[in-house]
Amino acid sequence: MKNIDAVQSFLALGQESRLNIFRLIVQKGAEGVTPSEIKESLGIPAATLSFHLKELYQANLILVERQSRNLIYRPHAEQVTNLMDFLLFNCCGGQSCDPQPVKTNIVGENK
Repeated sequence: MKNIDAVQSFLALGQESRLNIFRLIVQKGAEGVTPSEIKESLGIPAATLSFHLKELYQANLILVERQSRNLIYRPHAEQVTNLMDFLLFNCCGGQSCDPQPVKTNIVGENK
């Protein structure tokens, strides 16, 4: 993933309503979600929702499919994975990121 692609994704997710919409779409996974379900769940007006969905789509974070008269929105899993990999590339200097237990020296403790 190129920096510019990551920046575009972060800009799209950097707005609270879009972040909430994206999280809902991710929660639904491959099943997908319709705009009316998003509107009902998050209480976002239709015109505003349409704008936010367009922004997420243009950032390549979601996919849309027409099924009959409905639009179904799903996460673009490959792009989301690429974004996570971009963020975690060479994380912790290539070492495991698992937190290591902190060793404490308690006063009066026998060693």
